[in-house]
Amino acid sequence: MKVAVITGASAGIGLATAKLFIEKGYKVYNLSRRGTDGIDSIKTDVTDRDNVFAAINEVAQKEGRVDVLINCAGFGISGAIEDTPDEAVRKIFDVNYFGTLHSVQAVLPVMRAQSGGTIINLSSAGAPLSLPFQAFYSCTKSAVSSLTEALRIEVKPFNIRVSAVLPGDVKTEFTARREKNKSNSKFYGARIDRSVGKMEKDEQNGMSPYIIAKIIFRLAERKNPPVYVVGGISYKLLVGLAKLLPKRLVVWTIGKLYG
Repeated sequence: MKVAVITGASAGIGLATAKLFIEKGYKVYNLSRRGTDGIDSIKTDVTDRDNVFAAINEVAQKEGRVDVLINCAGFGISGAIEDTPDEAVRKIFDVNYFGTLHSVQAVLPVMRAQSGGTIINLSSAGAPLSLPFQAFYSCTKSAVSSLTEALRIEVKPFNIRVSAVLPGDVKTEFTARREKNKSNSKFYGARIDRSVGKMEKDEQNGMSPYIIAKIIFRLAERKNPPVYVVGGISYKLLVGLAKLLPKRLVVWTIGKLYG
């Protein structure tokens, strides 16, 4: 039986992914601060490097291997760049970027010792399409995408495959859990309300998390997965156009949608 470790599998895309992998015959471990009925969970704070290493080593000792690591832990914040407190920025980087980094660093010795494995990181369509008033979320996911690309090259000789998934709008608890840093700004307040309101409406009308879970599963099963997959047909088109069109036009279009 193959073993999958999923961070943030207590809700949203992580939970949907865990359920799908269990259905497909995997032994799944959820690493998060909250447990989940029906899924083996190890209480883990992904921002704590030692905690993450201990959790992944516990799985490796119990099962003898970790075939797949899926980094789903993350959250969003909103607000203007000018007004967002430093502690809020550090918090989102601690979870979204350093949480991913800690898990990767912990699992690599295990995968190298077993002569292979697969790492799948959750990035976002908001990485190549930077979002106003969610700039720091886009920043963390851009960092995850860059980490994925470089890591893929570094660990290829060890038969470790690395990919990222870039979801578009997905209907999950992510929307309700977004931390809002409006700061009652007289300069940005009304624009933040309109921008975030539109984004949240799009999210709640978005695709099911099981669509992303299926993409993740297909990547885990492939011997030579792509560097990344964009989740959602319309977002594939948008990200594809963003590569082809002048950056000025891309930024102008996003400004019209969310600025």
